[in-house]
Amino acid sequence: MLEELTIRDFAIIDRLSVRFDRGLNLLTGETGAGKSILIGALGFLLGDKADTGLIRTGSEETLVTGTVDVSDNTDALDWLGEHGIEPEDGTIIIRRGLKRTGRGSVYIQNVPVVRQDLADFASLLIEVHGQRDSQSLLKRDRHRQILDRYAGIEDDVRAYGVLYADLGSRRRLLETMVASEVERVREIELLQYAVEEIEAAHPVAGEEDELADEERRLSQHEKLYAAVSTAHELLSDTDGILVRLRKSRNQLETAQGIDQRLSDVARRVEDSYYEVEDIGQALSTYSDQLRYDPGRLEEIEARLATLQKLRRKYGANSAEVLKYRDDAVIRLERLKNWAEDRVGLEREATRLESEVNATAETLSAARVAFGAELEEAVARILTTLGMPNARFAVRMERKPLVDGKIVVGPFGADEPEFYVSANRGEPLRPLSQVASGGELSRVMLALKTVLARADGVPTMVFDEIDTGIGGEVALGVGKHLAGLAETKQVFCITHLASIA
Repeated sequence: MLEELTIRDFAIIDRLSVRFDRGLNLLTGETGAGKSILIGALGFLLGDKADTGLIRTGSEETLVTGTVDVSDNTDALDWLGEHGIEPEDGTIIIRRGLKRTGRGSVYIQNVPVVRQDLADFASLLIEVHGQRDSQSLLKRDRHRQILDRYAGIEDDVRAYGVLYADLGSRRRLLETMVASEVERVREIELLQYAVEEIEAAHPVAGEEDELADEERRLSQHEKLYAAVSTAHELLSDTDGILVRLRKSRNQLETAQGIDQRLSDVARRVEDSYYEVEDIGQALSTYSDQLRYDPGRLEEIEARLATLQKLRRKYGANSAEVLKYRDDAVIRLERLKNWAEDRVGLEREATRLESEVNATAETLSAARVAFGAELEEAVARILTTLGMPNARFAVRMERKPLVDGKIVVGPFGADEPEFYVSANRGEPLRPLSQVASGGELSRVMLALKTVLARADGVPTMVFDEIDTGIGGEVALGVGKHLAGLAETKQVFCITHLASIA
């Protein structure tokens, strides 16, 4: 039960705090009084999608808080337990905020949750019926959703949907396999050629860089040798750096004997001398090892050309070429085992088809049984809503059998549709064809009532339930809501005094 709703900076509302009682709570007043804004704030609290346009002009953030008694709501308590949230004295506080920047926050008992979790939890607390809900009755798929909810088979339908999708995937794969036999043979030939070409070349990951370095050294051997030799001469000839450093070191040895403050400088010059000496030796060794081998250069250039050819076909480098080879080997194995795979896939598809059909029949049986119950329950309520001669029916349609088998879809074999006859002597017709705005609103009210009783949702909200009705009909709707409020908390927004 919703005990209190506190709203801050929402639409035109500055600050508002309202406490509610059990039973019937009526919100009435002239157009523009803010009734629908109050329901909008409640929807925001319950997890509806929202944007910054809801924030009151001049404010940076809106905040809506609700206090809900869940002490008698087993489903809500189970949900809280699964999410590690503890009520306090049987109540929980839901808080949702939205900043002008678009950043939102949702808390249940000061525990942060995502909006979808909030919406899932709120569906166990409060059922909201707005004008759009009535219009949704014009969509046939909505009829199936309502019937499945009443029958309590929503989870079963979702599980069936997984099976159906799996079966469809298997069938599409089989169709592809059968239709692409010529392509399969061609792909085997191409992959086999690729594997043989790569394995004949025997590429090694990283070898391109090493070969490119060696090719560069050999192709520019003269330039490289000249540069190294010149560098060595500049260091080591009779007027080179090494001779000059030796002379400088000798002079500083004399100088530091006179002034010890030169010791550090002398040490650094000596270190530089030995460093340059090592460099000279390294350059000499490198120069001695340089060899020009035209045969090796031709070999490297041929190898690089082979690797480049592979890269153009199979990957940016040898590592990618090798991965292409490995993937091709796996793909070849699968293609060569095509016959075995096809038999296994056909067997699996047959098994899934049997399971899908059996599950669809089980869903159909539940829909037929609960459809009859729903017909009686809705018709009974409609008599109290100013439609004493109304008839309500759930028609189950199926597609014709194909090869003696039922034809199933993503939700089963049935396409339920609601039919109604508002007056005595009128035939049953699809709801979308015969219902006026007032009749549609009352049918939805009856369905919501039946579903709420079946679900055990403790709080119901009816927004603009008086659309298209008045007089005795409105009085009947008011009495129905009052009766509903004997076992549930009911909120009703209305313009009509007869309902209020």
